Amino acid sequence: MTDTTPESRSRQLLAELRQYTGDLERYRHSFNRRLIYTPGVKHLAEQAGAYWLLDAIASHVNSKPFCEALDQNPRLWAFQCWTLAVQPSGVAVLTAVSDRDEPPFIRQFIPFTDFPLEQIDLWVGWNGESWTLYLPSEH
Repeated sequence: MTDTTPESRSRQLLAELRQYTGDLERYRHSFNRRLIYTPGVKHLAEQAGAYWLLDAIASHVNSKPFCEALDQNPRLWAFQCWTLAVQPSGVAVLTAVSDRDEPPFIRQFIPFTDFPLEQIDLWVGWNGESWTLYLPSEH
């Protein structure tokens, strides 16, 4: 008998995500063609039922606030940390920062999600043609 509690599923998903350590394969986002993502991010979206998270990030990439942040902080071209933090009630906040000690340049309130992890960090960087969304383990 396998343990299918939310806690065990979260542990299993985190263990699976740690297996992604870099790959040349990329997937292009369906409505923001300037955003591509890695197999690890694809696995996260599939296993967590979270393609909506990719859509949320894609909706911000190249938005006016995003471009204004790039103008004010050129470091954002090289690296951004996007974090989804989920409360036990299902309320979540998606933020993007240039560094852990910096204030967010993007913040989106999510009134409810059943995302299985308390928090996930996804990194974004410019590759010269597209924004690449990847897991920290894929760096």
